[in-house]
Amino acid sequence: MAEVDSKKLACVIARVLDDKLASNISILNISNISSLGDYFVIASADSPTQVKSLMQSVKEMIKKHFERSPVRMENDLKNRWNLLDYGDVIVHILHKDERETYAIEKFWNHAFSIPEDVWMAESEEYSEYKRD
Repeated sequence: MAEVDSKKLACVIARVLDDKLASNISILNISNISSLGDYFVIASADSPTQVKSLMQSVKEMIKKHFERSPVRMENDLKNRWNLLDYGDVIVHILHKDERETYAIEKFWNHAFSIPEDVWMAESEEYSEYKRD
């Protein structure tokens, strides 16, 4: 089992979401502005079924790679906004309409955003789709 720091965990979670076709994935470093955790990983889905499926995929892959389970999970009954809390990394998976409505990134606009090319490079060995 690999030990993982919070940045790496956030990057791998973003990679899992990307592999499973989530959209509009972003990672916010909230460590200097909140005691909630170190990172938010935020992703959009096109349907409630996809929201639920993405949440399940993240739980399974993080358990497989790092033997970690969320300390807390929240989901609304309609699977419009699901949350996985790993303590240091909090994952928000939202239906695209809720994502627009709640605009989490605007509320946390003073957080540093990790660019996609950085999290992709950081998590490359965890991709289900190895590039040759």
